[in-house]
Amino acid sequence: MLHGVDVSAYQPSYDTDGVDFVLIKSTEGRTYVNPHLDAQVKRARDADCVVGFYHFLWPGNVSEQVDHFLDRTPEKAGDLLALDWEQTGGGTRASNAEKDRFIKAVKKERPGHRVLLYCNRAFWLGHDTTGYAGDGLWIADYVAAGKPRIEADWRIHQYTDDPLDRNVADFGSVRALREWAAG
Repeated sequence: MLHGVDVSAYQPSYDTDGVDFVLIKSTEGRTYVNPHLDAQVKRARDADCVVGFYHFLWPGNVSEQVDHFLDRTPEKAGDLLALDWEQTGGGTRASNAEKDRFIKAVKKERPGHRVLLYCNRAFWLGHDTTGYAGDGLWIADYVAAGKPRIEADWRIHQYTDDPLDRNVADFGSVRALREWAAG
């Protein structure tokens, strides 16, 4: 298993010691851009980590959200892209159709990138009706690392948020993750 972290504006700085990959919140909805995005990306790239970016999906305006994410995300070849599908601060959530449409649109616009679905266990088991996770599932379930309580195949497991979001990836080496991410 490889070790990684995911960060957003709440973690303007983070430690890369022992970290193989970093997933960075890029955008949300149609207007939000992480104000620490550039510095967080530089830190991950300087540490030679595999880099990924995610967008927090709001209900509605899927094509505008895809454009916003792709216009504002400084991805390079071999970077991962992901959709964060969970309840918004206002208590709403994007539908299954919107989730699927977002992932498929990003895949179409960025065919050289792997596109993942991030959600927590409750969303996967209680809200997902299509089982569509693009190129792989990034599941949040706060249990032992690498042991999420789901039956679906997964690529990344977020197993804690204390003191920050920590993840493991189901790859035997950083090289294997880089090769998979490159498509």
